[in-house]
Amino acid sequence: MGRVRDWLKAWLPVVFWMALIFTASGDPASSQRTSRIIAPVVRWLFPEWSEDQVVLVVLVVRKIAHFVEYAVLAWLVWRALEKPRRGLPRVWKWRTGAVAWVIVVGYAMMDEFHQTFVPNRQGSPWDVLLDALGGLCGLLAVWGWHSLRHRRALRDRLSPKPKVLTESVLRD
Repeated sequence: MGRVRDWLKAWLPVVFWMALIFTASGDPASSQRTSRIIAPVVRWLFPEWSEDQVVLVVLVVRKIAHFVEYAVLAWLVWRALEKPRRGLPRVWKWRTGAVAWVIVVGYAMMDEFHQTFVPNRQGSPWDVLLDALGGLCGLLAVWGWHSLRHRRALRDRLSPKPKVLTESVLRD
């Protein structure tokens, strides 16, 4: 039972996030529909902007969303693959990062293929590239975080502990 629970804790967030991405690939999240939400907000914030500027901002917001959702997916897949051992923290391994990235790119390709069958959507190799870049940046952020933690832990182990001033030290 413990192994099943551990597997669910590792992979359920990945499955949930993939389902969220899949849902966002449907018609309700098409640019025609999301621009009805994003564009009025941009026009309200910047009433002096031209229609071309508003359309550009809508496009940029949508592409940033692509990038971020795949960066999060990459982190979740890495987290699921690099299960911690009892009492030990997760450690960065390049091989695990590479496997996570391949999974993310594969999912991005399937997602774009799925969009070719959805009205008001189209699959784009450029979006796959953007998703792959988002996944890579998400994994590089995980690597950076783990490198920073490792260096900090190593520094703490190597630096001598300062003496605490107590009455006995002060009397000497």
